[in-house]
Amino acid sequence: MDTKSTPHETAGTLTDGEREQLVLDHMRLVGYIVRETMARVPEHVSADDLQSAGLTALVKASRSFDPERGVPFPRYAASRVRGAVVDELRQIDWASRSVRRRSRDLEAARTQLANALGRPPENHEVAAALGWSTADVDASDSDVARANLVALNASPDGETTLADVLVSSAPLPSDVVEHRERLQYLVAAIAELPERQRVVVEEYFLAERPMAEIAERLGVTESRVSQIRAEALVLLRDAMNFSLDPHLVAEHPRPQGCAAQRRAAYFQAVASRHAAAAGTGRVAAAAVHATSA
Repeated sequence: MDTKSTPHETAGTLTDGEREQLVLDHMRLVGYIVRETMARVPEHVSADDLQSAGLTALVKASRSFDPERGVPFPRYAASRVRGAVVDELRQIDWASRSVRRRSRDLEAARTQLANALGRPPENHEVAAALGWSTADVDASDSDVARANLVALNASPDGETTLADVLVSSAPLPSDVVEHRERLQYLVAAIAELPERQRVVVEEYFLAERPMAEIAERLGVTESRVSQIRAEALVLLRDAMNFSLDPHLVAEHPRPQGCAAQRRAAYFQAVASRHAAAAGTGRVAAAAVHATSA
């Protein structure tokens, strides 16, 4: 019987580098889940916030993934990403200020008209009372309905809510800290990529643009886009390892060459961007703490 196993098949065989590769290989999954969710939530919900939460969960999934359990990584990661998206949605004020204000105006007008007419008013009557168009009333009702639909609170009549569909998880605080740091490095690494590589990574993995569309935008062939993508993935992996797992970074074959110097400069730029972002976050947190104290 053949007892050999390939990477990703047996618990404990995945190296840190292989787990980082899982993240890079499945970034498109986050984009898909975020777009799927955005179609069901109010327009003011930030896709970037959901994207960040999803990427954090993807990194966490790569670290806790156990191939021995027999669950494919895409399925395992999708559950974690959806859970993180739900957790992020729970923290969102669903109705923007404008939606809340218009909702209050509508409710007040409907109450007054109902008392005067002795029946629930029609939308065109509410519109006339407020000086709005009927379309404005319909749109406001739709905004409020969408916010209520995905409020993620338990449904009193037992119907399925979005929280039931997107099952959440509760990571340990230490896990959150560790994986948020990895996500922050990944975000910094993408931002510091050379322009063409950054465009390819963002368009292919996050926006899920077809290879042909990216090639047309850049004015190159699809095979060239594929090559740029591969080069970008190597840079992303090495940049994250440079800061988090230096022993995993292979030495450049020509350490004194121009390519090696450009790579080293990129690594330093990623580290600097991450440090700046972390510093900004600490200042903001301190300001919030001081304000609430």
